[in-house]
Amino acid sequence: MRSHIVCEVTILSALSLKKDRPVLAKSFLKFQLAPNVVAMFPARAVQEAVVLPTRRVMAMPNMPAALLGLTNRRGRVFWVANLVRLLGLPVPDHHSQQYSLIVVQGQSTPLALQVEAIDGMVSFPPEAIHPPPNNVSSIILPYLTGCITHNDETIFILDVEALLQSPVLQAP
Repeated sequence: MRSHIVCEVTILSALSLKKDRPVLAKSFLKFQLAPNVVAMFPARAVQEAVVLPTRRVMAMPNMPAALLGLTNRRGRVFWVANLVRLLGLPVPDHHSQQYSLIVVQGQSTPLALQVEAIDGMVSFPPEAIHPPPNNVSSIILPYLTGCITHNDETIFILDVEALLQSPVLQAP
């Protein structure tokens, strides 16, 4: 009988600890989308972040400008897209010998997205996420899940599924 009481107290203590636990922070991969534009993807949607020489991306003829070509990474072939062009934003005019790529996967096939630079992993509590400001371009709005303001900087949270469903990536 005594062991039954101890077991019951232990279970009740464990249950009360669970509900008092703080909500865990959400992890994101932060990157420079374009000069002075910072964005991030939820970490759960990111497979890999890598810098590749531009020669490792094979251009394909008759493709939309947002699609840079195909690459082979670890025995898998997938498309590489310029994220700025995919979002319909103005493309900065500079050339590089390498691409900073973020390989994302939603419910469909993986896609490597070329960005300006990869900043690394960050975590924020869920309450730090808020709706995008009113002055955000209507072009990018369908691809946002929210924003975070950190150190006087607005960081856009992009929706991987919405990007993968972009009309630019859909077959005609």
